[in-house]
Amino acid sequence: MPPGDIRNCMIALSEDEHLMSRLFRFRFNSKGDLHGHSFGNLFLTALAGVTGDFAEAVRLTSEVLAIKGVIYPSTNSQVALRGQLSDDSWVDGETRIASSGKKIKRICLSPVDARPLDVALEAIAQADVITLGPGSLYTSLIPNLLVSGIPEAVMESRAAKIYVQNIMTQPGETEELSVADHVQALVNHCSGRLLFSKILLNSGIPSRLLLAKYEAEGADFVKIDRDRLAAMRLECMERDLLSDGDVIRHDPVRLADAVYELAKL
Repeated sequence: MPPGDIRNCMIALSEDEHLMSRLFRFRFNSKGDLHGHSFGNLFLTALAGVTGDFAEAVRLTSEVLAIKGVIYPSTNSQVALRGQLSDDSWVDGETRIASSGKKIKRICLSPVDARPLDVALEAIAQADVITLGPGSLYTSLIPNLLVSGIPEAVMESRAAKIYVQNIMTQPGETEELSVADHVQALVNHCSGRLLFSKILLNSGIPSRLLLAKYEAEGADFVKIDRDRLAAMRLECMERDLLSDGDVIRHDPVRLADAVYELAKL
C-alpha cells in the first residue's frame, strides 16, 4: 500500500507536528539506493513488513508518534492503481499515471474487489462529518472511493459530507479542470452517485508573484463554474481559506472553521 497519504495524516495529527513533520518528510540525499526516499514511507513500509499487516503498522506507528485521533486505511488489501489515459492506453502506478503527460480518463484498482477494513466502515457509519480533500484527485482521493463498500457506507451515513476543493490544478492530473469537472470525476468513479453534496471553495486570491510561480510549473487557479455547480444541485460555500506564506495552500484553522460552519447548515 502507498504510505505517503497515511504519513501525511500522521504528521497532521502528531502532538509534536513540527518535529514529526521534519522527521517523516525527511528525504535521503545520497548516491545510494535510499536517495530520494522518504523516511516516513520507509518506516511504515518496514513496519508493515515486520507485522505482515499494513493496518497494524499504521496503528503501531500512531502509538509511537502519540497522535491525536485514529487513522484507518480504507483497505488492507494489496492493490495497484491503474489509470486509463486520453488515448485509451493504461498505465500502472501512481507515479507513472501522474507523469504520463496525458489526460486521465479514469482510475481503477487491481484487483477490483479490494475489501474495506471493518473499522473504517464503522467509523464512517458513526461520523458526524465526512470530508474528502484537499488532495490529488485521481491518485489520492478517488482510490479510496474505489474500495468495495466504501461508497455505499458514505452514501448511507447520516454525516454531513463535505468535499474540499483544491485551490490549484495539479500538473499531470487535473490541468484545465474546473470545480464541476472535479466533482463530475468523483461522480463518474462512484457509479454515477453524488456522495458529497456540500462543496467548500476558496475565495482568497494569492499575490500575482506567487501565482506566476505556480503557473511556471503548470498549475493554475481552479475555475469555479458556479452555473454548472448550481445545475448539479450542490451546496457551495466560498471562504478565504488561503494560508499566509510563500505557498498556495489551505490555512488549517480557516479550513476547520469553514468545515464546521458548512456542516451545521
